[in-house]
Amino acid sequence: MQKRNVLAGPYLDRASYLRTDPAWFDAALADPESRVLAVWNSRNLVTEGDAPRAALLELAQLPAAHRDGSELILLGRFGARSVFALEFTAAEAPRLGSGTRFEDLRMVATLLPAEDAGLLGYARAMIFWRQRHRFCGVCGASTAAARGGHVRVCTNPVCRHENFPRIDPAIIVLITDGERALLGRQAGWPAGRYSTIAGFVEPGESLEDAVSREVFEETGVHVDSIEYHSSQPWPFPSSLMLGFTAHAVTTDIHLRDQELEDARWFTRAQLAAGHPKIPPNVSISYRLIEDWFNAGGELHLRELQEAASFPALR
Repeated sequence: MQKRNVLAGPYLDRASYLRTDPAWFDAALADPESRVLAVWNSRNLVTEGDAPRAALLELAQLPAAHRDGSELILLGRFGARSVFALEFTAAEAPRLGSGTRFEDLRMVATLLPAEDAGLLGYARAMIFWRQRHRFCGVCGASTAAARGGHVRVCTNPVCRHENFPRIDPAIIVLITDGERALLGRQAGWPAGRYSTIAGFVEPGESLEDAVSREVFEETGVHVDSIEYHSSQPWPFPSSLMLGFTAHAVTTDIHLRDQELEDARWFTRAQLAAGHPKIPPNVSISYRLIEDWFNAGGELHLRELQEAASFPALR
């Protein structure tokens, strides 16, 4: 079985069939076993300590104003419990019980159990979507939550447009010429960090076409043998990363669209020596690089980095 990327996996029963049952939704709100995942300033609430977990709050821990269906988004069934997401919008982080703190999920995802990381990513993505659809995109009227918070319905009786959660598909690809990998860096990244090539899929474009276009636009390299690798939900803010590998037909680099500050070919030996710095291991980009590196011999990239205590693993 192929290893799943961080934030991916069947970590809960989404129970979509229950979203349309108002009686069940009300019963879940009244159930003392139901739990809530809090999001504030795009950060998730986790427990403190060296082994953090998703902080699952009891409904009774919430202010009364936040305990109704207009604020809570049903995520599904996590184990034997119904779980909701809730956004806090105060300027200061709310205090929601001792031993918890709000964290950027990108910083703690690999420290969490896989199911907790996926659950928190789902909560963050749903809150982001809700924030940006408080008003109808057709007529401008306010919207109201429906179907467990998974639909925003226009309140204008003439319009009643329904908006559903959306994701932005993006390709991310590791290009190799066999013994080298093509990596690029953006100007705003930490010094020395390089990553795989990525970009959003445009309307009317297949995934394979997007791979070819993005690689050529950013590096001037032509590719073939495009193969799907794996995918990763990436709620920063709302992408689905679709990972590929591809073979370089040409190797001369030309930064055509200036999205990258630099792009270079790197050998496995250079990566083994710690150059360049690569993305954190929470990302599918790291996974693409790691799988290519490990296929080249007995050395394993993650073990080398652990031995060297590289920052990418912290």
